[in-house]
Amino acid sequence: MPTDSPFFFRGDAVSAPRRRLLAGLAGAAALAACADTPPPAPAAAAAAPRFDPDRRVGPSIWDGTSARYHFERASVAAVAGGRRYRLWMAWPRGAAPPGGHPLACLLDGNAVADTLGNAQLDALSVRGDAPAILAIGPDSDLRFDVAIRAYDYTPPVLADGPTWDDEERGRPGGGADHFLDFITAQAVPALAARASLDPRRRTLWGHSYGGLFALHALLRRPRFFSRYAAADPSLWWQDGFILREAERPAPLPTGRETTLLLMQGASAEGESPAAPPPAGVSAERAERLRRQRAAVPPQAGRDLVDRLGRTGARAQYLSFPGMPHGPMLAASLPAALALAARPSPA
Repeated sequence: MPTDSPFFFRGDAVSAPRRRLLAGLAGAAALAACADTPPPAPAAAAAAPRFDPDRRVGPSIWDGTSARYHFERASVAAVAGGRRYRLWMAWPRGAAPPGGHPLACLLDGNAVADTLGNAQLDALSVRGDAPAILAIGPDSDLRFDVAIRAYDYTPPVLADGPTWDDEERGRPGGGADHFLDFITAQAVPALAARASLDPRRRTLWGHSYGGLFALHALLRRPRFFSRYAAADPSLWWQDGFILREAERPAPLPTGRETTLLLMQGASAEGESPAAPPPAGVSAERAERLRRQRAAVPPQAGRDLVDRLGRTGARAQYLSFPGMPHGPMLAASLPAALALAARPSPA
């Protein structure tokens, strides 16, 4: 598969059958996001590779040029706390639509930049209403900064004390509201200074902890973004905290449609394909994480979609049968971008 393929995992030791599987599923998901039908089930999914927290970002489309998109990177310090983030910005060439470009705000931005290919963006442009892209990551060359995302992407749990992502390891959590402030007050305006954006079509996508963040933003502060795409969200975090939060959602804005696209792979099947624990994680901790995940029923994602649909959201569930957790990041992106490009309801 060529390196500019939209579904190529740069630097991964990925077998050809697995690459074909990911490409097929991702394309099907993009079509499904437009047609409101689930993608077909694959015959089988390959085992996921071990997560490497030290893996670096390789050459990306931001290092080249495109006939259809402008590319720019920026380093921005958050007003609160001073932490620096890398903004990977891309917006269509040519005149913007009358209302502005739709926005796709993508978490784990370094990994996203390392995954997206020109072919994927070209396909969006050919279809018409291509979104502007704002991928937000740590200001480093790491694909993932585990400690930063553990804080930024997790909701505050206790009003009278600290929230821990992992108290045993001294890793704090609970910074989601501060990070959402940074996105809305600094990151999106940085892109808006370069490209005309449609305030009615702002999409927020996240995977894993990022999916948890997207759900928290929808449940607590649903006004800024109108569309939310959560890929394999960490529903198990803090013993299902986000499911309890969904029992008391904030009122949705009136006069516009609010959309949720929740996507799950093997995690929703009860028995996920066996995968080795991340590098540096002890067998004891891996077993504790496994028990936490097992405490949330496999149908919890579907139940959450049903619950939020009853609150007035346009909530949709997409299944990726057999898809391991890690590859869900790339497999879910086409559906999220298609959601971002969807026209506003008449």
